[in-house]
Amino acid sequence: MGRAQRQFVALASAALLFGATASAAAAPQPGRYAAQLCVTLPAAEPSCGEADLEWRRAGRARVRISDIVYNLQLKTSQVDVVLLHGAMQIDSFTAIYEWDGDTLRFVDADKNVRYEVRPGAAR
Repeated sequence: MGRAQRQFVALASAALLFGATASAAAAPQPGRYAAQLCVTLPAAEPSCGEADLEWRRAGRARVRISDIVYNLQLKTSQVDVVLLHGAMQIDSFTAIYEWDGDTLRFVDADKNVRYEVRPGAAR
């Protein structure tokens, strides 16, 4: 097992143990927020930018950057992610997630891509 896989397994284990408790406490109230989305590819520094975050009830969220939208559905320990470009679905995956304060983190394990969504001020 490679280093990245061991890190993912460790992250997944921690999320399983603490995800349900932390998710209820860390999720923002429903509404619209300025946000930052960071995407980290293997062997690269994080690429971060401004995003619009719409947090909905029942663990649903939309993260928008221009005409790219990440639709998120948070469950007890996993998040379903559907990536849209306009009206066209370009990707989807399910990932284990964790909260670090108010930052939502999850990993697309198949592509080894890490995501962080940091809510900012309400809009």
